[in-house]
Amino acid sequence: MKTLTVIKNVIVLAVVALAAGGGYLMWQQLTVNETVERLLVENTTLREAITNLTTETQIGYAKVTGQEIRDDVLYTRILFVETDPQDMTQRVLQKEYEIEGDMAHFDALIVKFTEPMVMDGGERAMYLWRRVYGEKMRPEDGFAIQTPFDEPQRYAAIGQKLSLAERDQFWNEIWDLSNDPKKLESQGIHAIFGNVVYKRLRPGLIYVFKINATGGIYPEMVPEL
Repeated sequence: MKTLTVIKNVIVLAVVALAAGGGYLMWQQLTVNETVERLLVENTTLREAITNLTTETQIGYAKVTGQEIRDDVLYTRILFVETDPQDMTQRVLQKEYEIEGDMAHFDALIVKFTEPMVMDGGERAMYLWRRVYGEKMRPEDGFAIQTPFDEPQRYAAIGQKLSLAERDQFWNEIWDLSNDPKKLESQGIHAIFGNVVYKRLRPGLIYVFKINATGGIYPEMVPEL
């Protein structure tokens, strides 16, 4: 009898511990979600920074730095540049890649802000460059442009409106939208992931990427001077 009593007590304690642990995790998750929502909705300086995003802007460019055939296969070297939103002549990110072939895909996560996030009643969008890959590569094997969950240098002005802890939380949530695009939809935030622009690249041209207020990315071709 004593043995059975001890076993029953152990089972009861285990159930209570599990329930308590589960309750704590649920409470912790709810607390995080509530904090994020409060940050996005009630932080006036953050909303002002988002509202100050331009409705259409040049966000960078790509150009061919070389093409050569090796073992009967064409390879293209690409210079990819992301520009400063306030000064298009300034570079905030610059990387070089080499792909097989001449068809390059540029993949971005688009985050579109609508009401109630935008204070002037319009729409704004930001983008997070994800990767570059050739037509003979799988997208998941593409070359990373930005490090996931890091704050993009282009949006440093938004980060300046937040404390360090809030900044980390904000960018973690924004990047995480690629896994759950409807996660913050109730707060006026919509993410469109896998927005890919692809072009057949030729030397002598600059491919200028632009984004509009609704999150559409499109390239314009201009001759290289």
